[in-house]
Amino acid sequence: TVVVTGTRTPKLLKDAPIITRVITSDDIKKVNANNVADLLKTELPGIEFTFSMDQQTAINMQGFGGNSVLFLVDGERLAGETLNNVDYERLNLDNVERIEIVKGAASTLYGSSAIGGVINIITRESDDPWNLNLNSRFSEHNDQRYGGSVGFKAGKFSSLTNVQYNNVDTYNVDNTGDFSTVFGSQVWNFKERLIYHPLESLRLTARAGYYFRERNKPGDTQDRYRDFSGGLKTNYTFNTLSNLEVGYTFDQYDKSDYQVLYKNDVRDYSNVQHNAHALYNYTFNDKHTLTIGADYLRDYLMSYQFTDNTDYTMHTVDAFGQFDWNPTEHFNVIAGLRFDYFSESNVRHFSPHLGLMYKIGNCSLRGSYAQGFRSPTLKEMHMNFYMANTMMIYGNPDLEPETSHNFSLSGEYTKNRYNFTLTGYYNLVHDRIEYTSFRDTDGMIAQKYINTPRVDIAGIDANASAKYPCGIGARISYTYIHEFMRDGQTKLSSTRPHSATVRLEYGKTWDHYDFNLSLDGRALSQVKTNQYTSNDPNAGTEKVTYPGYTMWNLTLTQRVWKGINVNMAVNNLFNYRPDYYYANSPYTTGTNFSVGLSLDIDQMFRK
Repeated sequence: TVVVTGTRTPKLLKDAPIITRVITSDDIKKVNANNVADLLKTELPGIEFTFSMDQQTAINMQGFGGNSVLFLVDGERLAGETLNNVDYERLNLDNVERIEIVKGAASTLYGSSAIGGVINIITRESDDPWNLNLNSRFSEHNDQRYGGSVGFKAGKFSSLTNVQYNNVDTYNVDNTGDFSTVFGSQVWNFKERLIYHPLESLRLTARAGYYFRERNKPGDTQDRYRDFSGGLKTNYTFNTLSNLEVGYTFDQYDKSDYQVLYKNDVRDYSNVQHNAHALYNYTFNDKHTLTIGADYLRDYLMSYQFTDNTDYTMHTVDAFGQFDWNPTEHFNVIAGLRFDYFSESNVRHFSPHLGLMYKIGNCSLRGSYAQGFRSPTLKEMHMNFYMANTMMIYGNPDLEPETSHNFSLSGEYTKNRYNFTLTGYYNLVHDRIEYTSFRDTDGMIAQKYINTPRVDIAGIDANASAKYPCGIGARISYTYIHEFMRDGQTKLSSTRPHSATVRLEYGKTWDHYDFNLSLDGRALSQVKTNQYTSNDPNAGTEKVTYPGYTMWNLTLTQRVWKGINVNMAVNNLFNYRPDYYYANSPYTTGTNFSVGLSLDIDQMFRK
C-alpha cells in the first residue's frame, strides 16, 4: 500500500516513519457504511461521533474535536463547518480507493487545524476501457441508498462519474433522553474526475462536485446544505528524480432555511474557499528526497452568526520544506518546517517536525516530535449571535492561536501473517480556544471565545492482527486516553478513557463465487465528567457519568456471479438500547437488518 498523507511523498506503508492507518476499499465493502463517520467509528478505537446542539454531528478523536482534526479529500481541504465540524454527509464512500489516518500533530505539512490528526480520503480512478456500477442499500427507518458510477479509459483520457442518493426517515427512539426524535434527511452527491495525459510526463486532472442535503426537522422550516466544488491539477515529471505538482481548488458551502409554506429558500451562510498550491520533490542519490511547497488560500465567510449577516475574508499564505534522509536501508529520518501567515488574525507561525524510524529484523521502531497549531477562525473572532433566544455568543478578535507539542514513540512487529503495533503519545496543548460564560453589561447570560490554560493529553494505541491462508482473519485494536486536570480545572470533556474495536472474519474464493463473513465489535468505556447545570455561569457544574456500551455487527458479503455482489448485515446484533439517550449515546432502536446489492455491469460482459 502506498501512503502519502504522513510524509507527502509516496512510501510503502511499512517504510513510513509516521504510524499511518490505512482503510482499504475491501475494508469499506465489509463494513457497508453510508458515510465516513459510520466507517471510522467501526474501524478505529479512540474516535467517537456524537450529537451536539440541534443533532449536528461532532467528532472526538483522542481528546481533539472537529476543529483540530483535518479532513481532506485527495489532499484538499473542505469548506464549511457547523459547530466546528465539517459536513460528514458530504463524505460518501462510493468512489473511495482508501482512507489514510495519521494521529497526532501534522501542521508541518498541512497547516492549521491539524493538531489532532489528519484523515485523507483518496478517491479512485478509472483504469478499465469502460466500467459501470449500480448499487443500492436498504435498512430500517426507510434508510435507502442508490448509487452508480460510470468510467472509461481511452487513449490519453480517463473519466469517472459518480452519483449517489441517500434517504432516511425521521424516527422516535425507545426511551427518554436528551432527544426523543432523530431527524431524517435526503442527500444527493455528484462527482466527476477527468484525467488527460497529453505526454507521458504530463498529467492533467479536472474534478467537479455538487452536494445537496435537506434535514426533516419538525416545523415549517427545513435546513438545507449545498456545496459546489471544482479543481484543476497538473503533475509534471521532469525525470525519475524530480516532479512538480501545481493545483487550484474551489469550494463553496452554503446553508439555507427552506420555508415550506412560502416555498422560499433563504440563504444565510456561505463559505467560499479559493486555494492554489505548488509541491516539488527532488530525489538525491535515488534515496534522499527534498520536498518544498507553498499554498495560498482565500477564505470568505458570510454568516447569520455575524452582525447583520455581514461577511469577512481571511488570506492565508504558507511555505514548507521537508527532507527525507535514508542513510541506510534500516534508518530513516524526516525533518520539516512550515511557516504560515493569516491576515485577519495576524498570526505568523513556524511548525517544526522530526520523525525517525529504525528497522531491525521484523521490528520497526518509530519516534517523532511535531508541533501543531490552529489559527482562530473568522467565526471565533467575529461571532455576534443571539443563540436560540437564550444567550449571546461573542467572538474575540484578540484570540491567540492554539499550539501543541506532540511526542510519540511506537514499535511494530510484522512477520508472515502477523502484525503487532504499540504506540505511546503525549500532547501538550496551549491556548486551546473554548467558550467561557459570563453576564454582560445588561445582565444577560453570554458566552465568549477565550484561550484556556494548558491541557495535556496522553495515551496508548495497541493493535494486533493476523490473516491465515485458510481465509480466517482477526484484528483487535485498543486505545487508552488520559486528560490531565490541573488545580482549578474542571473536566468538561466527554473523551472516553478506554475503547476497542474487534474484527473476526472468514472468507473463501472460487471461480464464480466468493464470500466474506465478518463480525465487528466496538466497545467504549463509561466516562465521568462535569456539565453545567444551566446556562447561568454562576450555577456551577455537576458530576455526570455517561455509560459505556458495546455494539456488534455481523456482515456477509458475497460475489454470487461475476459482477453481482450482495451484502447482508445484522446491525446491533445483541439488541443494545440505551436506558437514557445522551448526546453521545448510539441513537439505535435495537437490532436491525440491512441488505445491499452492487452490480458491476462491465464484468458481466467480460470473458
